[in-house]
Amino acid sequence: MSSSSPRLSRRAFSLAAASSVLAACTTTSGSISGAADTPVTPAKPEPQQPVRIGLALGGGAARGFAHIGVIKALEARNVRVDLVAGTSAGSVIAALYASGMSGIAINKLALTMDEASISDWAMPFRARGILQGIALQNYLNKTLDNRPIEKMARPLGIVATDLKSGQPILFQRGNTGVAVRASCSVPSIFEPVKIGDREYVDGGLVSPVPAAFAHKMSADFVIAVDISARPESGLTTSSFDVLMQTFTIMGQTIKAYELDKYANAVIRPNLNAMSSSDFSQRNASILAGEEAVAKMWPTLQRQLAERGARV
Repeated sequence: MSSSSPRLSRRAFSLAAASSVLAACTTTSGSISGAADTPVTPAKPEPQQPVRIGLALGGGAARGFAHIGVIKALEARNVRVDLVAGTSAGSVIAALYASGMSGIAINKLALTMDEASISDWAMPFRARGILQGIALQNYLNKTLDNRPIEKMARPLGIVATDLKSGQPILFQRGNTGVAVRASCSVPSIFEPVKIGDREYVDGGLVSPVPAAFAHKMSADFVIAVDISARPESGLTTSSFDVLMQTFTIMGQTIKAYELDKYANAVIRPNLNAMSSSDFSQRNASILAGEEAVAKMWPTLQRQLAERGARV
């Protein structure tokens, strides 16, 4: 018993000393003067990619002037549109806007445009439509200095319908005037447009407001502009109005699905009193587009801010 006591005491003393050293290390860690601490570099956050805003401009013949008002109003509120897709009348404004023209410049052009300069009557004996559409094609190409779709200032998509298959096509390359003419070729009004070995007609048959195609072009946030008449409020004072009303009725389900699934915001100018064939009301249409943006701006601004878009 007595011979083991010193050893136990020394062992107890050693354990106590070791515990004291460990305790000291624990309580003074990181605060010892002159200690060689390893610096901790905070991880850099990944740079946030800017939100790509796409503008989808729908069809509606003469009501398409409202698109100009929408563009003017968005520009006035510093909304930067990165890409644009257009159907039918919307394809005309989409091409002008994609070229780099401002809303104000397009407005001036629209007010000086002579309707007769884009009308070319087809020969009765071979007509598959009242108008050929070549005048519209040439007018647009001249205005844009013959710039092809892929050379625009911002990405441009033009929607048309394959007459044989009934499938939509998104033109993103090639002759801008020809693609727009195809997109605007309302059956029985314009002759179908032959491109390669295919014929194309109005894009509004398959995509009245091309929100899905703006999304396909890599838009993160799609602003869709719906200028089509509601069936219950559509004017039918002329044969052209009746035809457009028929398209409106046919396209309701397609449009509703496309807007619900792909559009983040839908702007609907109040055009109930305007006929699709009345080009004399272009000023009123432009104003309606501006008013529609102003009316929904608080909501649109909030939506854009939530997505991180700079406005």
